[in-house]
Amino acid sequence: MNQQSTLRDSAAMRWTALLLLALAMFCAYIFMDILSPIKDLMLETRGWDSTAFGTMQGSETFLNVFVFFLIFAGIILDKMGVRFTAVLSGAVMLVGALIKWYAVAESFMGSSLEAWFTNNLNYIPVFDELGVSPFYQGMPASAKVAAIGFMIFGCGAEMAGITVSRGIVKWFKGREMALAMGSEMALARLGVATCMIFSPFFARLGGQVSVSRSVAFGVVLLCIALMMFVVYFFMDRKLDAQTGEAEEKDDPFKVSDIGKILSDSGFWIVALLCVLYYSAIFPFQKYAVNMLQCNLTFTEVDPDSFWAGTTVTIVQYLIMLVVAATAFAFNFLKNKSLKYTMLCISIVALVTFCYMGYMRQSAETVFAVFPLLAVGITPILGNYLDHHGKGATMLVLGSLLLIGCHLTFAFILPAFKGNAVGGVVIAYLTILVLGASFSLVPASLWPSVPKLVDAKIIGSAYALIFWIQNIGLWLFPLLIGKVLDKTNPGVTDPTQYNYTAPLVMLACLGLAALVLGLILKVVDRKKGLGLEEPNIKA
Repeated sequence: MNQQSTLRDSAAMRWTALLLLALAMFCAYIFMDILSPIKDLMLETRGWDSTAFGTMQGSETFLNVFVFFLIFAGIILDKMGVRFTAVLSGAVMLVGALIKWYAVAESFMGSSLEAWFTNNLNYIPVFDELGVSPFYQGMPASAKVAAIGFMIFGCGAEMAGITVSRGIVKWFKGREMALAMGSEMALARLGVATCMIFSPFFARLGGQVSVSRSVAFGVVLLCIALMMFVVYFFMDRKLDAQTGEAEEKDDPFKVSDIGKILSDSGFWIVALLCVLYYSAIFPFQKYAVNMLQCNLTFTEVDPDSFWAGTTVTIVQYLIMLVVAATAFAFNFLKNKSLKYTMLCISIVALVTFCYMGYMRQSAETVFAVFPLLAVGITPILGNYLDHHGKGATMLVLGSLLLIGCHLTFAFILPAFKGNAVGGVVIAYLTILVLGASFSLVPASLWPSVPKLVDAKIIGSAYALIFWIQNIGLWLFPLLIGKVLDKTNPGVTDPTQYNYTAPLVMLACLGLAALVLGLILKVVDRKKGLGLEEPNIKA
């Protein structure tokens, strides 16, 4: 049998499959934070205070956590295979997105449905007693319906997450797996920057504010994501036809499989690290733009200038793509002169991108820099892990950077309020480092999971980790919103909140992650889990 006998043996086909999965997740990431950069507009146009905003944002993971949907998603993945679950997740995301779009659309306002939701779902038995209800008395009707749509979207998004991880393992096991996972996350996280740039752009398009336009933009992208999954479906089916592997598992799912995973201390440390680390990042993203609006001093841009127009949005986004493409390409070029030319172009483009963000005088364009350093260094980290290991060490380093960034936002950035240039410089540097620290996790954490569990139940293992992670992703957007309202009594201007308390809370999560990372290194050394070992054996 020759080496190019299957699609998986072809590097071009392997990376094409990865690109399809990554583009689908790119679209999902955009929708995930579609309202984050326009939190102030949600207060002004829909009456959502921080508690309503946080409750709606936290609802994304509600069904995954409390109805155990993620566990079922893992079982579906193990039983039905990657391609079926990928298409199903794309369809579920789209349905949820359409409901969320309707919730914030002008046609919902004043409708009989709005009246019904205003008068109902104010008390949910059991959930209210436990203090985990996704709704509350006085929550705006549009926020309730948006929360329902976001719950459904969240089921699809997290199902897609575990499916993509499983798909990458299927196509890359024994090859450049950490590089593949890191690259997928780097591309997907460009969705964060895309969202930060285009969500406010569509909301304010034509000088008339309409938050539903931003959500509609996300819905269109999720249609594209579903198409990506359909194309992947046919690629994956062809691979199985070539290899003779059965997509559907013959072994029935057993509860004892979950027991095997849960009895492993290494698995628990990785899962807890995941929930702590991701809880300090994803919920923060939902408030980051508003936090910058509260801590940076912006002056109004002349409405007739280039910086206030629509063209600058497109130009800045194109420059962002240049930064991402050249930084990513730098990792793979062999020719030294071309390699460092790419690096120089990337640095110049990054500085230009930051300058344009400053000139636009808007917090969302400042935070859009978040994933750009990660795009450049994630492949380096993934490649290093594949060939040299040190996964647990990278998790410790990521935790240290996380703590430093949140404390900088909490105490140093507010000290520069009033300093138009200094504050933006501090913000840019901290956001870039935070993005870099985030890239340490996917590059090191996810490729560690196949080292901890049997290949037959890896879908269930990923599902359990995502379920534990989702508890944090449900809880912390809600907590941040409540803490903000409690520590800022009587504040009605959305750009005047004091964010110190929520940021210290997130820094404490980083501290706990640091402790667990150090424990993981000890457990790995004692039990020989192989987390510090390379993925590609010589």
